[in-house]
Amino acid sequence: MSTFLYRIGKSAYNKPWYFITSWIVILGVVLALIGINGIHVGSEMKIEGTESQKVLDQLAQELPEASGGQASVVFEAPKGERLDTPERAALLSKAVNDVYNLEYVINPAKLAAEAAAAAAANADQTQAAAADSGQQQATADSSQQQTAADSGQQQANAAPFGPLMDNGAPVTGVTLSADGSIAMFQFQFTVQQMDLPQEVLDSVINTVTSVEQGGLGIKALPSDTLSSKPAVGATEGIGIVVAAIVLFITLGSIVAAGLPLLTALLGVGISVGGAYAFSKFIGMNDVTPALALMVGLAVGIDYCLFIVNRQRRMMLDNGLSAREAASRAIGTAGSAVFFAGLTVIIALCGMLVIGIAFLSTMALVAAASVFVNVLIALTLLPALLGLVGERICSEKARKNAAAKNKIADRHGFAYRWAKGTVKYRWLIIVASVVILGVAAIPVAKMEMGIPSGATANYDTTTRQSYDAISEGFGEGFNGPLLLVARPNAADGKVTQEVLGKLVQGLQQHDDVMIVNPMGINQNGDLAIISLIPKSGPTDKTTKDLVADLRDPQSAIAQASDVNIGVTGFTAINIDMSAKLAEVFPLYVGIIVILSLIILLLVFRSIIVPIKATVGFLLSILATFGITTAVFQWGWVHDLLGFDTGGPLLSFMPIMVTGILYGLAMDYQVFLVSSMRESYVHGHKGTASVVSGYEQASRVVLAAAVIMVSVFAGFVLTHDIMIKQIGFALAIGILIDAFIVRMTLVPAIMAVFSDRAWGLPRWLDRLLPNLDVEGDKLIAELNAQEQHTSVKAKAKVANHH
Repeated sequence: MSTFLYRIGKSAYNKPWYFITSWIVILGVVLALIGINGIHVGSEMKIEGTESQKVLDQLAQELPEASGGQASVVFEAPKGERLDTPERAALLSKAVNDVYNLEYVINPAKLAAEAAAAAAANADQTQAAAADSGQQQATADSSQQQTAADSGQQQANAAPFGPLMDNGAPVTGVTLSADGSIAMFQFQFTVQQMDLPQEVLDSVINTVTSVEQGGLGIKALPSDTLSSKPAVGATEGIGIVVAAIVLFITLGSIVAAGLPLLTALLGVGISVGGAYAFSKFIGMNDVTPALALMVGLAVGIDYCLFIVNRQRRMMLDNGLSAREAASRAIGTAGSAVFFAGLTVIIALCGMLVIGIAFLSTMALVAAASVFVNVLIALTLLPALLGLVGERICSEKARKNAAAKNKIADRHGFAYRWAKGTVKYRWLIIVASVVILGVAAIPVAKMEMGIPSGATANYDTTTRQSYDAISEGFGEGFNGPLLLVARPNAADGKVTQEVLGKLVQGLQQHDDVMIVNPMGINQNGDLAIISLIPKSGPTDKTTKDLVADLRDPQSAIAQASDVNIGVTGFTAINIDMSAKLAEVFPLYVGIIVILSLIILLLVFRSIIVPIKATVGFLLSILATFGITTAVFQWGWVHDLLGFDTGGPLLSFMPIMVTGILYGLAMDYQVFLVSSMRESYVHGHKGTASVVSGYEQASRVVLAAAVIMVSVFAGFVLTHDIMIKQIGFALAIGILIDAFIVRMTLVPAIMAVFSDRAWGLPRWLDRLLPNLDVEGDKLIAELNAQEQHTSVKAKAKVANHH
């Protein structure tokens, strides 16, 4: 491996423009594809195979008009005033009708007229043959109207709200609170929000907010389902600035510091741009490019930093030319970069076995970002180093290195830290385990879900809309459930009598506020019901209600002899959290096994991979514990820019575990490969630990600070999902790099000493020698130098 990469590095250094031009062409192709296909991202997160998604898919086939996404808008009157004055009611009615006339929005009045016309036409064509059916349909219509009327009467008696009236007629889809200060407009699209063009959402928002220009003091608050804010803002620039400062301090040169930044930005430009270019053909969540940007920036900077640092050390310490040092750095440090990147990619691609489409897309895009950055580090970086040449090391750096080389004992802080860690290894091991164990305690109380309006900041329309709905109508109106009732018998029918009995049974449930029958399909084997719980979307009571409704043995289902399916945004979130919690252990098991195999090949050791994995488990538990305390319990929320704690993002543990495992193994490879290199080159016992730590700790420290800075930059974004992921990754890297890799790992390595590199003979024969530390490469180069020297001496002798 190291010999192969050495040749690639030398070719790129010698012919830089071939490689540079190739990457510029790739970037141009990506930009051209974006121009042709456009950018198509959404906010929907669906999980195939869950109960709620099955119901939604059935509706899409049998009753498409009921399967589209739902949205709501809240209108507020000035304090102490009402919305049902003639002027305000007329203004709201106009805005509502304008929304209904927009493309992709279902118009209930139009649907009712079309249904009546179709029923009349069908009755004329089948008078004799379907007399009984016609009578039954008429009875059904009458009964349905009566059921709806009864339900409406129940609502009027049970809840302090009613319809908004305009000129004596109710405004379709609008409900008015008891004090008349708040009106809620609920409507439905023909498709899910993810499939809606952005201009449609913009048109809806512009239409409903037009009431604010009516001069009547009305305020319009669109819900979060209508939000069109981008997931990624400019806050990641802060992380890049910090990374630039750290690079300059570490490498001591603006030129050297600029190369990792340049290559990382090109890498994320190609990978994230490529994801956008193909977003027309794949369903991509708006978190996906943000995640790829996070990971791509972090690994892109770190990998190039590792290689450039190795080149500079070879030039300053060993006196090699820039050309030879760059080639050897690609051969040695490049091997570590290759396997570190491979570990990250495996950890991300392990999500594919879960079988969740949006997570698979996120994982593949992030893995592609890592893959592109590895290729850039191994091909484009040496080409750029070829253009820079000897300027990669300034004259000042050369003089300082020469002065230090003359000093016998030139050990710095890293050496003293390593010696202290080795000396007090058992104390450090116990202290590290205790600290991480205490930090992990909140994990036991961790709750999963999807952040909603209840957790948005107070100054956002999303939170104001949520609070207004809760105040005016009840918290359950923020999370309505859609019920689909089917007869248990194969040839059964959902008659109006069955529907009425089901509605009455549902209304008697302790956590049900409103039950509204929405109709029966033409075949009579499917009924749709809208149900408003008393509790909020993320409350445990609502989860229990969904479970009760789905239970075929419940008193409600038994009394009406139907099977009840539950869907809607709230039910989908409940199912998503349950599904992800179910597959999480499987995912962790897969990535751990695969990564153990890679680490076994890289280090040719059994103890090192096991130690690395156990250390990661400690760090990931501590990470989730701190994240739970911050985002669920609300600790230091003011410092991080959010107002209210709430459930953690349901797919965050899987996503963060995959990324952190890969990145943690990066530091493991960088640090322990230096220890193994010292061991292979003659340092025995704890001396190899100290020597390897001294060589690699500076660059690992810089890489960790850069990664933490990049991820922390995303904590400043307004999107709570990106904020949670960025925080978990930042705190996870902080814990794993500084407590586990740079403190706990050398202590454990000192305990095992040379035994850490032991391998059974039968396994040693089976495993290929990948030569990650470059021992074979160095031996081959030394042999070539000796051969060249002998030939030169022979030539001189012959000349004389």
